[in-house]
Amino acid sequence: MTRVIVTLFGLTVLSPAGGTQTFTGTITDDICGKDGHADMRMGPTDAECTVACIEGHGARFALYDGRDVYILSGRRIPEGLAAQRVRVVGRLDATIKTIRVDSIAAAKAQ
Repeated sequence: MTRVIVTLFGLTVLSPAGGTQTFTGTITDDICGKDGHADMRMGPTDAECTVACIEGHGARFALYDGRDVYILSGRRIPEGLAAQRVRVVGRLDATIKTIRVDSIAAAKAQ
């Protein structure tokens, strides 16, 4: 019995992921991140630069919330949301700054 409790406690302590949260920000890529697309400029727009970095440079889709950049994993992020403000529902693994995406949709205008 003690062994089971220790094992369960160990899994709880080692698990970096929290519960489901909602995040709002702009879809970018992990190369350009919060520095923007001005330096890379892989296309005439931020959306085209994001997609070009994903397809041509092995970048990953990311969410920039105005302060931090989080890699988005799990579901395929629709390219049509590149450079748009979105609402992401998922689980954050803060140790590797990655959100495991459950759902993603364009955010309502403020």
